Amino acid sequence: MRVLILSTTTGYQLHSFGDSAERIGIALTFATDRCHKLENPWRDEAIAVRFHDEDASLRAIVQAAQVKPIDGVIAVGDRPVVLATRAAHALRLRANPLAAVAASVNKKLAHVRFAEAGLPVPWFFEAPPYPDVADDHRVRFPCVIKPLGLSGSRGVIRANSRDELRAAIGRVKALLLRRDVRVLRSGLEDAMLVEGFIEGREFAVEGVMIDGVLRPFAIFDKPEPLDGPFFEETIYVTPAALAPKQETEMLAQIQRAASALGLMTGPIHAECRVNTAGIFVLEIAARPIGGLCSKVLRFSRPAEPSAAPLEEVLLRHAIGENIDGYTRESTAAGVMMIPIPRRGLLRGVDGIDRARETPHVDEIQITAKLDQLLEPLPEGASYLGFIFARAPEGDAVMQALKAAHAKLHFDIAAPLPVVGV
Repeated sequence: MRVLILSTTTGYQLHSFGDSAERIGIALTFATDRCHKLENPWRDEAIAVRFHDEDASLRAIVQAAQVKPIDGVIAVGDRPVVLATRAAHALRLRANPLAAVAASVNKKLAHVRFAEAGLPVPWFFEAPPYPDVADDHRVRFPCVIKPLGLSGSRGVIRANSRDELRAAIGRVKALLLRRDVRVLRSGLEDAMLVEGFIEGREFAVEGVMIDGVLRPFAIFDKPEPLDGPFFEETIYVTPAALAPKQETEMLAQIQRAASALGLMTGPIHAECRVNTAGIFVLEIAARPIGGLCSKVLRFSRPAEPSAAPLEEVLLRHAIGENIDGYTRESTAAGVMMIPIPRRGLLRGVDGIDRARETPHVDEIQITAKLDQLLEPLPEGASYLGFIFARAPEGDAVMQALKAAHAKLHFDIAAPLPVVGV
């Protein structure tokens, strides 16, 4: 059996999928966003695709599948989701409706689908990133602006007044004009969503859709307040500190939202906020949790001596195996996505060994490279690295993550000035 994995060339999860596939005897074909003129530069035999040129990319995938037939498709990250769905349809494999996936990667379309299904949504409207939007009569405060073509809280800013909104819009406009954003060519680079700010605690739900029914894997608590002005996610802990009734209600709301989009099969990662007005589903992505965060999830099933990572479960699901026997480990687990404190060049990292000795911490990975230009949100799109912990209770996990982070010191030098000629 062979599974097609679509990803950007920088996808953190590719090694995890490769290890899982080798362990359970599944072959992988990668399709990554790279120059087709380079002859296998990473020696992974990947299909060269361009996510902004879906037709040509689809032809390349179908042609490759004639030589090495594909039995399942998985998208890693938001950008490959639509192409992955088109590929699954072309190869006559299980797939979500294309309209459902298109809505999942467009914040405005998702809001429209949720509202049509009777789910609570904030007031919202789409607008170009021009300062005069701040004077629109539909704007109320506090509000949030979100670039439609970006993900991972990039460019998301809260404003509490018209002056703050004008400043935020200017910042988003400058971000959208950057070369690294323009080259994405998603078709959404010149639009943003303006919406009401939703108060409350934030959670994430990881799971998989099986014939239109949500099979939840975990509910993550985000214990750090996400009230703005920027919305950098740092800590995920599972299981979430929810009463059984609250958990049931949250999963039911995610199911309704997934049905509203039309999602039927494959991994999902959902985000929601909870307050006295109800459960607001912020988004549902038709792909697994991003980055290295999947390492938090370990699964077991009867007669198997070792724990299975999320990637193994998703590979089995992709080829049509029954995954009902898999259950997440009973211990609490969590990850800290190490935030970037300021813009600059990474010169060094101290304290890694001391941080690893923190009770309940089981792994630390620094993913930023030396001399890499670091940039925090809302302009940035990465983290310094990841800290993982496991403990009997969620509070102990959270404290371990914070304690380990406090032992790390990042030497970040001011970036070199650019001198015009």
